[in-house]
Amino acid sequence: MADPSTLRVTWIHSTIGHKAAAHGTIRALGLHRLHQTVELADNPVNRGMIRRVAFLLRVEEPTGPSTGSDT
Repeated sequence: MADPSTLRVTWIHSTIGHKAAAHGTIRALGLHRLHQTVELADNPVNRGMIRRVAFLLRVEEPTGPSTGSDT
């Protein structure tokens, strides 16, 4: 399970046809290939970059802590 202070970001749409700034922001997030997933710290800097290219990404926030009692 991911640390609660992280975000799981997946690049799902190409930057072809978008401004160069969108491609640069994708790279700055650590994404290099389509459908690649990275875990980023949940801080205002990363949130701002994600907001700029949200239409190209899927962002998953961690769910609550796992209790381990699935019985």
